[in-house]
Amino acid sequence: MPNTPQLKSKHPYAEYIERIQQGKTLLPDTPENVLEVVGVLKSYGVVMDAYYKNLIYIAEGQFLELFPFFKYFDGKVTIAKLMRHLWHDRINFEYAEYCMKVMQWHGGGGLDEYLESETFRKCAQKAIDAKTRGNFFIRGLNKAFPEFLLEQVRQSVYYSVLGQFWDVMCEIFLTLSDLYDQGKITTIPQIVEHVKAGLVRAASKPIVYAVEIGGQRYNIIPKSAKLTFLADAAIPYVETIFFRGTPFLGTVSYNAQAQQIPFDQGRFAYGALYADPLPIGGAGIPPTLLMQDMRHYIPDYLHQVYQQTIRKEDDLLIKLCESFQKSMFCVTNATIVGLMPHPIDTRDPKEQKINLVYLQGWMDRLRSSQLESVQIGSAS
Repeated sequence: MPNTPQLKSKHPYAEYIERIQQGKTLLPDTPENVLEVVGVLKSYGVVMDAYYKNLIYIAEGQFLELFPFFKYFDGKVTIAKLMRHLWHDRINFEYAEYCMKVMQWHGGGGLDEYLESETFRKCAQKAIDAKTRGNFFIRGLNKAFPEFLLEQVRQSVYYSVLGQFWDVMCEIFLTLSDLYDQGKITTIPQIVEHVKAGLVRAASKPIVYAVEIGGQRYNIIPKSAKLTFLADAAIPYVETIFFRGTPFLGTVSYNAQAQQIPFDQGRFAYGALYADPLPIGGAGIPPTLLMQDMRHYIPDYLHQVYQQTIRKEDDLLIKLCESFQKSMFCVTNATIVGLMPHPIDTRDPKEQKINLVYLQGWMDRLRSSQLESVQIGSAS
């Protein structure tokens, strides 16, 4: 096959398309960016470890508990833990729930289709019948409103699926930190490749979900549903959390006449890649909860970088958000490359054209993101 050069794009973001075509990255490869991305993903990995375990516990241990007062306790309720909870000296599990609800609201992928299937209804109904056996009030409520408990089961499914997704990502991020500490990862392309390899490795991992009631196990998502990690958890997560998200209270008007929120959910652009870091810390901004959690686990080398800035600790949450956004562009970069229709280095003109159209589609969505902002230096 002749050595055909890569096709050029006339897209406004052609520069970034060319970077990917050349095996480079959306985020500039600088030592400062490497330090920031690895450091923030290390703290995120620690927090995510707590998030995913709690989500799995709620999905399995609090199944159809309509008033789960102790759902954030992971089944271990003590006076000391209760006092820390009331004093708010704890992980903000509310952020994990926010992400879960955003995923459920936007839907998408095979999971969304499965939750509307007759197979799901039959599986869920068996679990509902077992859980409500002897509870005549709840049975009566379910008979009066047949979709009520079914919708609660759907929500439990999303608790479990997000927990399973974060379980994999947690390992990827913490392993990345270990490799950085060992001097084996030193560049942004290596970070992107590490994340991509982790996603590819887990791509076909089955997404399953079952609950135990009265000593018997009930499958809600059986293996026969053929839901997998990449197609039915990772891609919907990127779509809903990285891109769409939800408008934050206090930043836009919810008044329909103001028309500040798109009528079409598909046009939402409130995800992690678009968010302005400056409002972080304000009321009604869910990512503030994540930044508050991560601040407790910042590696010393990253903390030192933040300490050298003009405001030092005064705008730590904003600095964390900026670093976090850089890391999410690396994850997005890995996703883009991992889902390429054809190899990046293909010399087949037809395959190159398909790849180019694919990349232009991604860049169309990134034009209003913070991609341009993260090109500028490190934490300031």
